[in-house]
Amino acid sequence: MTGSVSFHAGVSAEDQVARHYARRGARAVARRWRGAGGEVDLVLLHADTVVFVEVKKSRDHARAAQRLSQRQIARLHAAASEYLATCPAGLNTPARFDVALVDRSGYIDIIENALCA
Repeated sequence: MTGSVSFHAGVSAEDQVARHYARRGARAVARRWRGAGGEVDLVLLHADTVVFVEVKKSRDHARAAQRLSQRQIARLHAAASEYLATCPAGLNTPARFDVALVDRSGYIDIIENALCA
């Protein structure tokens, strides 16, 4: 995929995932939230829990999952810590990391609490 096509495919996948969570009662509070430590694709609020979501799109879910590196996970943790520091309860805010895998047909597989720290 070229850079522009890949970018737009990623944005489309993020939109699909945000709608998926909205149907489950979550509300998007930030998209592509960027801190000094990195970027989180989606930040959602579900009940009292902040849900950080990394969206991975590929032709199948196995390939999508393989695209998440240890280095990226470290950046996600750093960015999430920065985000939580802005919340009233700070790092005591209930939070979790989900990974949303999207295949070429648009099927979404959510792995809740996938990046436990």
